[in-house]
Amino acid sequence: MATICITGGSGLIGNALSNYLSAKGHAILILSRSARPSVKEGIRYATWDPSKGLIDEKAIAESDYIIHLAGAGVADKRWTTARKKEIRDSRIDGGNLLAKALKEIPNNVQAVISSSAIGWYGPDNGQPFVESDPSSPDFLGETCKDWEASAEPIAAMGIRLVKLRTGIVLSNEGGAFKEFKTPLRFGVAAILGTGEQMISWVHIHDLCRMYEYAMEHPEMNGAFNAVAPAPVSNKNLTISLAKKMRKNAYLSAHVPSIFLKMLIGEMSIEVLKSTTVSSAKIQKQGFQFTYPTLEAALAELIP
Repeated sequence: MATICITGGSGLIGNALSNYLSAKGHAILILSRSARPSVKEGIRYATWDPSKGLIDEKAIAESDYIIHLAGAGVADKRWTTARKKEIRDSRIDGGNLLAKALKEIPNNVQAVISSSAIGWYGPDNGQPFVESDPSSPDFLGETCKDWEASAEPIAAMGIRLVKLRTGIVLSNEGGAFKEFKTPLRFGVAAILGTGEQMISWVHIHDLCRMYEYAMEHPEMNGAFNAVAPAPVSNKNLTISLAKKMRKNAYLSAHVPSIFLKMLIGEMSIEVLKSTTVSSAKIQKQGFQFTYPTLEAALAELIP
């Protein structure tokens, strides 16, 4: 079994991935700004602070794989100038620090699997985005571009580098899926804007399996879209979820775009943006989805 170092291990994806890989028998080493005693067998903590360029050298030296997830939550707070800088710097500083550490610290790291996001792409034009498409010139597109670029020196060292551009993660533990469910607790299916904008999503279990698959398949290199094969519209997702949670006991209502802009500011651009993203590349690599459709995903998440 491998020793896997994970940055951002306390977030939604990091927590699920740590538990998933630990259950498979791997030793998990989570890099955190504050060291803490482990409360789960097979999961340990070590310190790092990308803003200060600090990292536990022993953690790098003993790792077989590194999974880089760290970054301030994109949707956690309103996008002020300071918050946008934090979102950007928290990702790029981490990539720069890992590249520097791998260059300077003797190690046997076989591969680095670095998180990215489908924020790389702009609004779609009716055709699904593929990995070779250029990054969008907007805030998230530029952030993802620089985020991925920060890890590129790792590939130049001869260490295999995989970048997973993650879609909207469906998980009962939090993230966007929790926000979709919240109005339905009051019987309201809140469709955002027109509801026609496409959402490229992935079930948390399939996402964890993608990271595992990227580690175990040395032929995987470069960027891969981490999304399910069947994107859905915002309206489709909202109504499907409403029927699953409430059967017929709900009312659907559109939340006007202008209200969203007033409520969450610039972030509303991403909420209202249609992003259809292709999963063909990772499927051609041999990855098979456990939850390829929204129906399958919802059946597991809301039994």
